[in-house]
Amino acid sequence: MMERLREGDIVQHFKREMVEDKEHNMEYIYIIEAIVTHTETRDKLVVYRALYKNEEMGVYFNVFARPYDMFMEEVDHDKYPNIKQKYRFEKFEC
Repeated sequence: MMERLREGDIVQHFKREMVEDKEHNMEYIYIIEAIVTHTETRDKLVVYRALYKNEEMGVYFNVFARPYDMFMEEVDHDKYPNIKQKYRFEKFEC
């Protein structure tokens, strides 16, 4: 099975739709650094880095890890009915 997203892909989180100035703002844009396996649980994780700094949110080009299935899941459109993006993370189109 081919993965929808891969290491090196630049992706956007669905909350990017809420950013007002998308042309000059990189908020919610990330690069997938690695897809890894947890040594103890064998769970698959996605390691990704923010490509932005936001002092209010405490984001300074941070590196994050999220369970693979959560990273790849669809947006909860009951909770976020106005979001058009299908998946939590999708490839970023410049």
